[in-house]
Amino acid sequence: MQYLENNWALVTGASRGIGRQIACGLAERKCNVIVHARTDLHTAETLDLLSNYGIETFAISADLSLTSEIDDMIGRLKTGPAIDILYNNAAIQNKWDEIWDIDQDEWLRTLQINLFAMIRICNAIAPDMKKRGFGRIVNLTSGIRDVPQLSPYSVSKAAVDKYSMDLAAELRGTNVLVNRLDPGWLRTDMGGEHAQHEVETVLPGALVPALLEDNGPSGELFEAQNYRDFKG
Repeated sequence: MQYLENNWALVTGASRGIGRQIACGLAERKCNVIVHARTDLHTAETLDLLSNYGIETFAISADLSLTSEIDDMIGRLKTGPAIDILYNNAAIQNKWDEIWDIDQDEWLRTLQINLFAMIRICNAIAPDMKKRGFGRIVNLTSGIRDVPQLSPYSVSKAAVDKYSMDLAAELRGTNVLVNRLDPGWLRTDMGGEHAQHEVETVLPGALVPALLEDNGPSGELFEAQNYRDFKG
């Protein structure tokens, strides 16, 4: 098994679901983890789980719908350890409605959290990775299609795909690898009880983009459910 000792990872939206699974998967490989959630209270359970792995952790909170809180979080991150691995996992799903009844505020809120906050975090962290000649950025996307009632969510994820490919092109040759991760349709608060897979099945596949060798693939899509037998 490839370990990640002395590396630091930031996982957004790590209070539950996919983000918590990713945080624990990284910790199992001895990676130190920065746990992000909307409030400090929401980080407590994940931090408690991570305490079993003998790694360093700390919590950072920000409501990603508020630019001021994102900027405050970035300022605090700048005073901490250098971030080697970034998982942009935090996202929301818009409320179910007919496509022509979804108002602009719902569109803007979904795009703010799922896309604009991610871009702001990448803009803050990627240049430092480039200077150090190492980084792994993993932006979570979705295979959702043909669900017009969730159009803001699906459009935001399509934009995540395009932005990620553009960022990968910008960072080509720097050993900062930018890839997308489709976790699959999972039974989470967002995915619902009728989803195809248990949330635990996001591992080990979700770790593949973080474990890539130097100057490995960038701008690619990794589907977690295709790596059920990954040992790494």
